[in-house]
Amino acid sequence: MLFMLHGWMDVAASFQFVVDALSGDWQVIAPDLRGFGLSDWPVAQSGGGHYWFHDYLADLDVLLDHYAPTGQVDLVGHSLGANIVCLYAGARPERVRRVVDLEGFGLAPSHAAQAPKRLQNWLDELRDPPQLKRYASLDEVAGRLIKTNPRLAPARAEFLAKHWSKPDGDGRFMLLADPAHKLRGPTLYRLDEVMAVWRKVSAKVLHVEAANSQTLATIAGEIPLDEFKARFQAFPDWRESIIDEAGHMVHHDQPEQVAALIERFCA
Repeated sequence: MLFMLHGWMDVAASFQFVVDALSGDWQVIAPDLRGFGLSDWPVAQSGGGHYWFHDYLADLDVLLDHYAPTGQVDLVGHSLGANIVCLYAGARPERVRRVVDLEGFGLAPSHAAQAPKRLQNWLDELRDPPQLKRYASLDEVAGRLIKTNPRLAPARAEFLAKHWSKPDGDGRFMLLADPAHKLRGPTLYRLDEVMAVWRKVSAKVLHVEAANSQTLATIAGEIPLDEFKARFQAFPDWRESIIDEAGHMVHHDQPEQVAALIERFCA
C-alpha cells in the first residue's frame, strides 16, 4: 500500500500524473492534508489561530490505522509532505517499510536568539490574519500555476486548477487552502530534534531532488549546501537520486521518472 502526502499550499490531486505513470498494480491513498483541498479546515472553522505541524503526523497515524492497521506501508511525500513522512518514519519505525522524499529538505537551522522576534511576529500575524487572492476564472488559476512553475504543461495546469480551487459564490475562484497556512507559527525549527528522530528510521529512504530545484537554490543563499545536506547523514539507510529538467514541483515536471523511481525503490 502506497500513501502519498502533498506539499504546502497543494492538494492530493497533485500526484495524479505520477499515479497515471505507475506501471504496476498499486493501491494508492493520497489524502488532502488538514486545511487543504476537500479536508476539514479546522482553523478557519474555529475562527482563528494557526496550524501545528505535528498534527499532520497524528493525522497520518490514524489514517494508517484505518487503511493499513497491520504490517508496514510505503510512504511518499513532497516538500511539506516529505518532512511529515520522514518524521513519522522515525516516530513509528515499525510501521514504515520505504520512504520516498520528493524535494523534502527541512529548514535552515534556527537559533535561540531568533525566538523573541518569532514570537513577536506570530502575535502580530494573529492580529492581521492573511488572505488569499481570488481569481476571475479557472484559466486565471491555471495561469497562476504556470507562472509559479513555467515547466508546467497547459493541460496539466488546467487539470490542477480544477482541484486547486473552487467557485466562491461571487463569480470568482478561491484556492482550496485555509489562509491560516500562511502563518509561520511561534516555534522555531529545531534541527537537532529532527535529526534525532531521523536516526530512529528503520525504513530505507530515497531522497529525490530536482536538478533545477528553486527550493535548494534558496537554501544555498542561506547556508553552504554541503553543510546543509549533512543532515541527511542522520538516516541509517539513505540514498539520493537527481532528476534533470525539473524544478521543485518535480512530480509535475517529470512524473514518469518519479513513478519509475518509486516503483523500483518500493518493489
